[in-house]
Amino acid sequence: MPGQCIEPQEILDKAIELARLSSWENFSLLELASSLDCGLSQIKNHFRSKDDIAEALFDRADDAMLATSSQANFLSADERLIFAVMSWFESLAPYKSLVREILAYKLEPGHIHLQAHGITRISRTVQWFLHVSGRSYTGINRIIDEIAVTQAYLASFSFFLLDRSKNHRATRALLTRLIAGISRTESFVTRLSRS
Repeated sequence: MPGQCIEPQEILDKAIELARLSSWENFSLLELASSLDCGLSQIKNHFRSKDDIAEALFDRADDAMLATSSQANFLSADERLIFAVMSWFESLAPYKSLVREILAYKLEPGHIHLQAHGITRISRTVQWFLHVSGRSYTGINRIIDEIAVTQAYLASFSFFLLDRSKNHRATRALLTRLIAGISRTESFVTRLSRS
């Protein structure tokens, strides 16, 4: 099979499988190539590093969320936002322990380059959430909304990674409260600005 064209999704699936058998830190790209019966150069054609593979897992969550977004068209903007974030979480639910390992790896003190990349990853995912929800503020209101939604997403994501409630109901309840708080604050600020 060496020289055979290997698809990125096949590489990602095998990487997830191997990392779940040992750990994110312990599985290697050499082990991945060996298990796929290919060379490292074929892995590199799609993923320059292990972190690129982690990013592909988060891209898969983005794709899953976007694929289900049309199911939320009849909801309010806040409900669409909650639906989008929860869809993103649910796509990662089978891999929660692996995602915790990936994040721990990224947050190690020597991995500043991964942390910087993580900021753009968070921003990109939040932008998709905002698009799906139809939130379209401008100017300072857009900046405030984006910061508030990012905080709600990160707080909920941290909670989700440890949530053992059925269907992640506790995460949904937390996210719903946080989004409701954002809306109340934005409504208050809008009324103040009109006065």
